[in-house]
Amino acid sequence: MSEFEFKCSCCGETHKGIPTFGANYPITVLQIPEEERDERVDLGSDDCVIDGKDFYIRGCIEIPVQGYDDPFVWGTWVSLSEESFLKFIEYFSQEKRSHIGPFFGWHCGDFKVYDVSCVNLKTKVHLRDNGIRPYIELEPTDHPISVDQREGITKERLVEIYEAMMHGSQ
Repeated sequence: MSEFEFKCSCCGETHKGIPTFGANYPITVLQIPEEERDERVDLGSDDCVIDGKDFYIRGCIEIPVQGYDDPFVWGTWVSLSEESFLKFIEYFSQEKRSHIGPFFGWHCGDFKVYDVSCVNLKTKVHLRDNGIRPYIELEPTDHPISVDQREGITKERLVEIYEAMMHGSQ
């Protein structure tokens, strides 16, 4: 199978490799006034706690790309119950952890390439071994991102996503 590459219609550059995009924090952080975030938000690279009572972990929504082995990945955040979050933390540094879970969660990210909000979609969070971020399985609904995860996207759709994310075009 050939490597994914395309010529960007916005910048004229040839880009190689399947891109990934991710959020640095759950979207709910934006509900906290900026001047209060240092005090109220405990943000790590893979977990976040807001006000000591709202719990989030970072994971991957993987979208198959038709004709390619590697998926397109949305790096995103999911809210978990305190019990599930504590279990995640307990096993976070262990090499073998895929036998734990899955955990129910609510998606806490949004992607401008979809015409409808992606916030609060139901998910299952699957831990993976060897320090790989969790796999986020979306509930199988007719939401466009859920359909993308189940059915995959074309190379052309991924190019559209790239151009929208990198250049603001849609």
